[in-house]
Amino acid sequence: MNTYQIPSKTFYKVGRVLLGIYFLIPGLFKFLLFENNLEIVILREVPFPIFSLLLIGTLQVIFGTLIIVGKKVSISACILVFVTVLINFYIHDFWNMVDGSGRAHETQNFVKNLGILAGLFLLIEEND
Repeated sequence: MNTYQIPSKTFYKVGRVLLGIYFLIPGLFKFLLFENNLEIVILREVPFPIFSLLLIGTLQVIFGTLIIVGKKVSISACILVFVTVLINFYIHDFWNMVDGSGRAHETQNFVKNLGILAGLFLLIEEND
């Protein structure tokens, strides 16, 4: 009996592309909606808000794209681990919020980013 199996490399590539898109699109929107994002960054008291927003957006676009095309995947994933940790610490800081829907939303984003970190760690490991 012949059964067709999808090669595991296919799942790896799809996962890699999805992780890259997760960074590429928000990175682009940091520029397209710069003023809106700057308000959030200032509200969250991120140091050097304009520079920080430009830097994070640039890193997301460059290294998200590299992950999508499969180039420099390990170093790209390492840099995006750093970016994700910073975003979690400054933007999704639910521990600094009073109870309510805003806190629940930021808690959900914080935990979601832990899953994203897991995927990035797998990319680092896979490509060493």
